[in-house]
Amino acid sequence: MREPAFWYRPRSPKSHLLSPLGALYGAIAARRMARSGFDAGIPVLCVGNYHVGGAGKTPTVLALTRLLRELGETPVVLSRGYGGRLQGPVMVDRARHTAADVGDEPLMMVRDVPVVVARDRVEGVALAKSQGATVILMDDGFQNPHLMKDASLIVIDSERGLGNGKVFPAGPLRAPLKAQLSRTDALVLIGDGHAADDVAAELARRDKPVLRARLKPDPASVAQLFGKPVFAFAGIGDPERFFRTLRASGIEVARTRPFADHHMFSRDELAALAADARREQLMLVTTEKDLARLRGREGVLDGIVPFAVQLEFDDPATLRRVISDHLYKARERRFSAR
Repeated sequence: MREPAFWYRPRSPKSHLLSPLGALYGAIAARRMARSGFDAGIPVLCVGNYHVGGAGKTPTVLALTRLLRELGETPVVLSRGYGGRLQGPVMVDRARHTAADVGDEPLMMVRDVPVVVARDRVEGVALAKSQGATVILMDDGFQNPHLMKDASLIVIDSERGLGNGKVFPAGPLRAPLKAQLSRTDALVLIGDGHAADDVAAELARRDKPVLRARLKPDPASVAQLFGKPVFAFAGIGDPERFFRTLRASGIEVARTRPFADHHMFSRDELAALAADARREQLMLVTTEKDLARLRGREGVLDGIVPFAVQLEFDDPATLRRVISDHLYKARERRFSAR
């Protein structure tokens, strides 16, 4: 779905009218979050966000994958597989699965880390452990109560923040902010903006770590596009963030076209994009996540260049300490309970 513009306005009649529904939705969501979940038996680290839409969870999961391996762990990602038809549990395989099967994010992540897709996350735990997982990395699922989390890292785009701060459908929040703050173990702010400074300050008052990070373009991607005008398109949670990243990398962005998050491109749409790019002598560029949705469709990838990025933390030593501490406490708690 495409996020309504009024979610990111301070005052809106639509938001006001929808506030009673938001209050009801929020009360149910807060009650669900308070439930006790299933203990996986190994540490579970959840990467989530407070609001619907994108914020940078997938790059954060991949950054944590690299860190966990440095710590000697064997991480396996557990995903709901949003947008895919398979209920799971299933190990994602790029050779036989498409985004229509397992969703775009799992298909993108599996290049770097084993990924289990399971609508029922508890059922996914057994499959992840059978692959030798010492840590489960949950991609999303912060508000889902079925699986107990040993630590929840919340990701916010510092440029966009949390919009009007209201609960869906009056605003973008998945649950009341107070209920979500109380279950947050660390905050990851992506970018140089200040839209989430109040949330960061509140968590700092609660002695929760606030980590800054930035999306760094892959040098090879920049070199491939540098000096060539491009037509950028994206169907992610915040396409404008992708367009800003391109421009900040020195890429000449001549045209852009945003689509809704997880948009499944039709052949007609792709043909129209390609025709416009040829007519204006532009190079078509999109995100790796969007490209994952196009895999397995004969001929559609021709002429479309993916722009790769990687999340880098300002203070990797603090991130390492935070993750190490939570892993230690998770294992200590389970050992003491024996």
